[in-house]
Amino acid sequence: IGENGHLAFNDPPADFEPTELVRIVEMDEVSRRQQVGEGHFPTLEETPAHAISLTIPALLRPDRVLVVTPEPRKAEIVKKSLEGPITPDVPASYLRTQKHVTLFLDGDSSALLD
Repeated sequence: IGENGHLAFNDPPADFEPTELVRIVEMDEVSRRQQVGEGHFPTLEETPAHAISLTIPALLRPDRVLVVTPEPRKAEIVKKSLEGPITPDVPASYLRTQKHVTLFLDGDSSALLD
């Protein structure tokens, strides 16, 4: 789960039912800044504006899906994903509609949950 709730690079607002399994997506600035913050690219200017991503149906196609979401910077989006409405504006909220998804959180990422 990304800082803006994205799954893979399915940034908000996400399409929950595309027909393709893989597509080229335009990354929003939050996702691009996350790439820099995680050390994948040295600067925002050097971070690609587009990425190849599995779509949400492709991510959820396996019989079992494990989602690992650690770190304090994910606490706010974890709360929105699990306690807010299921909406394309928080793509990770869609995980709640799937019985075969297991979400692993640490104490930091789960700190804001009620």
